[in-house]
Amino acid sequence: MTDVLFIATAQPQLGVLAGAVQKFRALGASVRMACHFDTRNCLEELDRLELDDYQQLPYGIGNLGPLAKRRMKKVPHGRRLWLQSRRNPWMRQQGLGAQHLVALDANAVYVVWRLAQYNTTASASFGIAPALRSIEGRTDASAPTKRRALPPPALLASDVRRQAKALPHNILRTATARPVMRSAVGARLWRTALNAPGVPPTMRAALSRQVAEGMRWAGRPGGATLALTTAAGRIDDRKIRTGLLDEAVWAELKKGIAPRTLDRTVRELLAQADEQYQAGDPAAAASTMDRALVLGFHRVVHIDQLSSQLATEPETYAAPVYASTAMQKIIEPRGRKVPAAQAPLDRPLRLLITTSANDNFLKLILKRYENHPDVELRYLDLAASPAMKRISWAGRRMLENRLGGDAFYAEQVEQIMRPHLDWADTVFLDWCVAPAVMLTTIDPGDTRIVVRLHSYEAFTRWPHMVDFSRIDDLVYVADHVQDLTKSLVPQLRGEHAPRMHMLHNAMDLSGFDLPKPAEARFNIGLIGISQVAKDPLWAVEVLERLREHDERYRLLMVGGDMDPKTSRATKDYLRSFQARIEPLEESGAVLRLGPTDDVPGKLVEIGTILSSSVREGCHVGLMEGAASSAVPVVRDWPFFAGRPHGARTLYPEGWVVDSPEQAAQRILEVTATEESWRTAGKLASEHALAVWDWPRVSRDFDELLLDSD
Repeated sequence: MTDVLFIATAQPQLGVLAGAVQKFRALGASVRMACHFDTRNCLEELDRLELDDYQQLPYGIGNLGPLAKRRMKKVPHGRRLWLQSRRNPWMRQQGLGAQHLVALDANAVYVVWRLAQYNTTASASFGIAPALRSIEGRTDASAPTKRRALPPPALLASDVRRQAKALPHNILRTATARPVMRSAVGARLWRTALNAPGVPPTMRAALSRQVAEGMRWAGRPGGATLALTTAAGRIDDRKIRTGLLDEAVWAELKKGIAPRTLDRTVRELLAQADEQYQAGDPAAAASTMDRALVLGFHRVVHIDQLSSQLATEPETYAAPVYASTAMQKIIEPRGRKVPAAQAPLDRPLRLLITTSANDNFLKLILKRYENHPDVELRYLDLAASPAMKRISWAGRRMLENRLGGDAFYAEQVEQIMRPHLDWADTVFLDWCVAPAVMLTTIDPGDTRIVVRLHSYEAFTRWPHMVDFSRIDDLVYVADHVQDLTKSLVPQLRGEHAPRMHMLHNAMDLSGFDLPKPAEARFNIGLIGISQVAKDPLWAVEVLERLREHDERYRLLMVGGDMDPKTSRATKDYLRSFQARIEPLEESGAVLRLGPTDDVPGKLVEIGTILSSSVREGCHVGLMEGAASSAVPVVRDWPFFAGRPHGARTLYPEGWVVDSPEQAAQRILEVTATEESWRTAGKLASEHALAVWDWPRVSRDFDELLLDSD
């Protein structure tokens, strides 16, 4: 595969860049990007580029000492960026390994030129089009010769001398070579060196990064993490210490690993944010706090794993966050000047329904109120324009505003939202994520604010940033989600908390109860396998136990596969899952039916519907399966098992099991005869239609949104 490295010293047009990345991929290239600009406001856009990797690199001089700052001001911008990034381990590794170096803007040209002096076999281009032509025109005859793992000693010497002043460059290079780093003796040697007393903090930090780089080259990522954390433990300067811990944590997150030093790193970042806030620097405090919250509630740790401390010990997990002085300022309730007005009696209710890109659970709600005689409806997608999307997802700026800085952010929110707030009597915002934080940045006037929280949001940082004193009603899709969220977010337990409601998702189940053929009795169904949390391996265990009794049992899986690009944790789970089911697919015991627009049609062939998940809000696929007269078998979702609310309180008695063995036993009993199977399926369908069908649930929405009381 051809390796391409983009160098950008200013944020590129990410929409244009997305198309370019796909073109490079079509040519068989992997694409990485060195970002010499502030990426904090565009992290989600960068993730959507589907780069193989990207790295935030130094781009400013604000963190330098007075003397260094004066010197840097005299240096041309491109050369300054090179001086700041040339020792970065990621930059060195990617710059030396790439076959194509691409400058995306004028200031990046100097950085590419200097990299090309080290990586003499790589092609260097200014702009995307020349780089594409270079890849298309390269033939086997012109392919690069084998490159050195390090630059020529003459070029390396100056960098190494500056990095480890008293250590000769040839000793350092030899000591961090792969054979040394792979050996236990070499690892112990470097741990001893990093623990040595009397080493200046900056030198210790630089040395630990050099050792970490050598460990990674040697295929020992755990050793790289240990080098950084060992050095951090010997450094008193919080900024340097936190920087090393942060690097170690992010390296593990990129590999899909729940970091071993995550708690320690988050606490250090919170302490640093407090120091910056107390020193009167809200911008720095917001940046550090944003980093702490992103790490503390990272999807690799909580969403892409089969367990999470956030669910098992929610109050304990959240306690350090809320012990922070800066966080106390962020969550300080600001309330509203006037209470929300009562629903009008002399005209239709003006209802604004809004979300950001994800309207999956709004379609029936929108359809109902579009033609409702007592409602005048408007719909706002906050992702419809780049400007609105930037403002509504600007997490760091939201924090800075709450800490007393960036007053312009609130002005921008006013410009976007005030016309909508002035028009609406009620705003219904779906998903308690960044737009909910944005909306509560400003006083809503007398407009009623209703926010719906599903289950995903409870595992993210966003509810912790919302000013709930400016929300009138908070809607949950299940009682166990409410319990968890309240345990995590103290704002929801105080006097300023909004009214809370539990409303089932809007689902039209009337078309699901179609006749099933007799052979469906032996088909076990799983609807939705696109997330690690769905844990389809649990369903495979159930199938294997069933087939020990009767090989007529099959597992039918409906829905798209997990996306390995979501995270390394997802990629690793998917690899294990595919290896497990490959022989079962070959034998016909497992059928993957793929995504479909006709779920009722697929459910005709399914006699038992499984919920194998470790967590759910309300499992829509399971509820649809029950409506189709498939017999429901629900795993007692581990994230909520044993708590006051969970799968056992959401579903009827008898549906929920504790283990694959119990699941198999329930299926064998219910499907023992066709009569018993059809009877159990009929009872499940009757329950689903009576409790979860839209004609029933729509009355709850009318009561919430239209009731003048």
